[in-house]
Amino acid sequence: MSEQSGGDLDARLKAYEGRAAAVAGVGKDRVNEPMIRHWCEAMGDRHPAYAGPDAMAPPTMLQAWTMGGLSGHSGHTGRSQAYDELLGLLEGAGYTSVVATDCEQEYLRPLRPGDEITFDSMIESVSARKTTKLGTGYFVTTRMDVRAGGRPAGTHRFRIFKYAPAVRKPRDPEAASPSTEAAVSEASTVSRARRPRPVVNRDNAGFWEGVARHRLLIQRCDGCKTLRFPWLPGCNACGSLGWDTVEASGEGTVYSYVVMHHPPFPAFDPPYAVGLIELTEGVRMISNVVGVPHDEVRIGMPVRLEFERADEELELPVFRAVAAVEGSGG
Repeated sequence: MSEQSGGDLDARLKAYEGRAAAVAGVGKDRVNEPMIRHWCEAMGDRHPAYAGPDAMAPPTMLQAWTMGGLSGHSGHTGRSQAYDELLGLLEGAGYTSVVATDCEQEYLRPLRPGDEITFDSMIESVSARKTTKLGTGYFVTTRMDVRAGGRPAGTHRFRIFKYAPAVRKPRDPEAASPSTEAAVSEASTVSRARRPRPVVNRDNAGFWEGVARHRLLIQRCDGCKTLRFPWLPGCNACGSLGWDTVEASGEGTVYSYVVMHHPPFPAFDPPYAVGLIELTEGVRMISNVVGVPHDEVRIGMPVRLEFERADEELELPVFRAVAAVEGSGG
């Protein structure tokens, strides 16, 4: 890694904030009904607002209208010189690995067939140096502003983590033997590892506040009273932006599930079951299925909500098999 001081590098990185991240572009296609139809078929979304003579595009298609496909945009050179310089500065300092972490979208008005899309992108922020389980590095956030007919239509933020991978201690060959000492050491490592933090934003903060109070809250539309999960800024049934919440009873069944074997991660102990839980209220959510061996989880299995403390800061809703609860006298 480069010898330059962390403070000097931070200042040099910050100087790129506000500069262009990509060359401004024009959507390869205008908003059109065939692309809307293909999107809705792929997503299984049959909402009537996305079909017919007055159709609008699903808001989540926002970025799709800016993509150039395999052949790219004619005359569009992609990343800006400033963005290439920023990444080069990070790589030169030893932060050679990259992972995409998350994206956020904000929708300002509906897009309709015939709209011409234009867009540009800027480097919105470069974080201070952070240390994570992956390693030490910097979060870089770019913001794309999307316009339709010259009017703002939405924003798309994309965040990456440029980092130097954490140095892993080489495994002691003797530790591979099934000794008690090795088993205790491995268990200790797992117990010390922290689970990844949930991404909490203005749209889902109320859900996590409920979890902190041991309440599983479901959004309910003020307009059509449809329940929805996960939390969203607006109703996907009628489009209303008003909502309140109802508390889930905590009863449900396993609608589907997978057993995770790989990749290994210090905060988890594979194999373990991750279920798509259908609550009695009719919505579905993803969480761990606990209380039974992973290979005994079955579709249709009744489960009951409980809250599991992952560490001193994090508590999560999980679902315990009802047979396990009743067997323990719960």
